[in-house]
Amino acid sequence: MLESVIFYSPLGAIRIAAKADCIVRLDFVKAAEHAPAGNIANSLLAAAQAQLAEYFAGKRRQFDLPLNPKGTEFQKKVWQALQTIPYGETRTYKDIAEAVGAPKGFRAVGMANHNNPIAIIIPCHRVIGSNGLLTGYAGGLEYKRALLSLERGLPMYIEQKPLTLI
Repeated sequence: MLESVIFYSPLGAIRIAAKADCIVRLDFVKAAEHAPAGNIANSLLAAAQAQLAEYFAGKRRQFDLPLNPKGTEFQKKVWQALQTIPYGETRTYKDIAEAVGAPKGFRAVGMANHNNPIAIIIPCHRVIGSNGLLTGYAGGLEYKRALLSLERGLPMYIEQKPLTLI
């Protein structure tokens, strides 16, 4: 049975989902999808919340949670490679493509990153373009920038966009 909880991070609400004894999903959610925080019966979800709180407080550099992301074999290879990128460092899509044995597969690596079902814990935010610029992040570049800032000990914020009146 799939269980989930909403974790309120400095960047907004994050949904964590677990099935059996593994985390299967972690993603940013919009205001309309928020659920009230409550008591967590699932100890794995409680551990995930605690580790995320430590991460956002700058006290955790690696996660120690059982993961079971759903994807193709290639995607799983990419996601495994992402977990080897040290905290506060970045790699290029080309670096990851070479690491998984597909040196010309940087676009496929980009798609695997985009489809990463367990953001932050599988740190797809640590992958950048070959030119050193931030490119693509399923949650939005502002989240990627904020997570990289956090890991570099810099202030973390999400740019607030002004409302457009029609």
